[in-house]
Amino acid sequence: MSDWTETYRPTTLSEVRGNNKARDSLEEWAETWDDHRKAVIVHGSPGVGKTSAAHALANDMGWPVMELNASDSRGADVIERIAGEAAKSGTLTAGGAGRRLVILDEADNFHGNADYGGSREVTRVVKNANQPIVLVANEFYDMSQSLRNSCETIEFRDVSKRSIVPVLRDICRREGVEFEEDALEKIAESTSGDLRSAVNDLQAVAEEAERLTVEDVVTGERDTTEGIFDFLDALIKEEDAEGALRASYDVDENPDEMLNWIEDNVPKDYEGAELADAYEYLSNADRWLGRVRATQNYSYWRYATDNMTAGVAASRREPKGGWTRYGPPSYWSKLGRTKGTRNTRDGIAERIAEREGTSVATARREILPFLSAMTYHCKNRDLTVRMAAVYELDEGDVSFVTGSGKDTNKVQSIVANAEELLEAETVEHSGSAFFDAGDSGADDDPTGNGDTDADSSDETSDDADGQETLTAATGAAEDGTPSESDSTTDADESDDGQSGLSDFM
Repeated sequence: MSDWTETYRPTTLSEVRGNNKARDSLEEWAETWDDHRKAVIVHGSPGVGKTSAAHALANDMGWPVMELNASDSRGADVIERIAGEAAKSGTLTAGGAGRRLVILDEADNFHGNADYGGSREVTRVVKNANQPIVLVANEFYDMSQSLRNSCETIEFRDVSKRSIVPVLRDICRREGVEFEEDALEKIAESTSGDLRSAVNDLQAVAEEAERLTVEDVVTGERDTTEGIFDFLDALIKEEDAEGALRASYDVDENPDEMLNWIEDNVPKDYEGAELADAYEYLSNADRWLGRVRATQNYSYWRYATDNMTAGVAASRREPKGGWTRYGPPSYWSKLGRTKGTRNTRDGIAERIAEREGTSVATARREILPFLSAMTYHCKNRDLTVRMAAVYELDEGDVSFVTGSGKDTNKVQSIVANAEELLEAETVEHSGSAFFDAGDSGADDDPTGNGDTDADSSDETSDDADGQETLTAATGAAEDGTPSESDSTTDADESDDGQSGLSDFM
């Protein structure tokens, strides 16, 4: 039997259920693309029809589709080769007006790969695109701020029960499946707004029953995952190493989240040597997770899971009993409290990385602390002004780097001076773009009678001034040797073309 989610995937936007407002916004974006020429981020929970809507849109518009999944190909070279080329040029096989639709699925997965160029490169592709691009994401705020700001956004919400039931009813009729209405409502309730899961559950139950009843749905429901609190009890108090590892298979948490849960709760029951051993295994798990983040090789997850489950269980020295109040990781609440600060930090680091030609991680870990130490409370004002100008920092950014208050007169004056410095340097490095040609003829006879010998001393003076002007413009003295001021100017111009902290020195 074929997969019903593929068989009954919407082929036009009118068939997309449960997100009428988002569907209409997506259609309007496509129809007016030539006016705004911006990419769009379609985001929402898994299974609500985001990718299906993008393909249905392409079908409605008569646009061929080029799709790239961020989980499969994240390197900047791959993005440039596939998405970049598709976004820049039409082909003989393209749709109307040479259009094609570029779909970047799971686009929120680019954020973890910024150091490989993926996030920056996809932002550059989006900004320079000559073809419509749809970025599909589950977690909108996992995408970089610069990428979010470069796109329009459309949110797909969870599909309501009243929208899921008609879809299930229609599929049953097409497949010739007899059903009770209550059974369809039960499936719709149990999938929590995930239309794709509802269709999968319907197919799973229908294959085992001649007539779909509520009893069939209840007994045929998917195995529910083990709750995290039950797992913590089993891991910390009950299971041996093998049992703890097997129990982790039923927990709906990825290894990073599971590590946070265990790390915060194991001290509530372990102490002394067993706690020290448990933390040793947790530190090993964290190292493996670091390798996953560094290499994007998710096969290392198994080693992290082995350490944080079997290792922690094996560290238990004596039986544990009673009831323990386990709680969510404090790390989560800390992330919530510091989200604004982290967004500011990452925004500054992205600008530094782009200018200095380094990774965002290096800018965040090495360059930002260096700048903070040098400009602490704006003690070195000239350096702070130069920094704000080079990296185009606003009051909030300067406040973050220096530790001064955002609304203080000192910070505001630094930002104002930085803007003036940028304007001055724009003029200084513009060459002859701002040279007033009329000045060269200021000493010509306005009457046009050729009377230029009226005052020889004035003429000499004018000639000297003209020679000085020429010398300054050409950057050389009469004998061909650059003057001291000219050398300084040349050095400044040379530095301006370089990336690095020499801009501040």
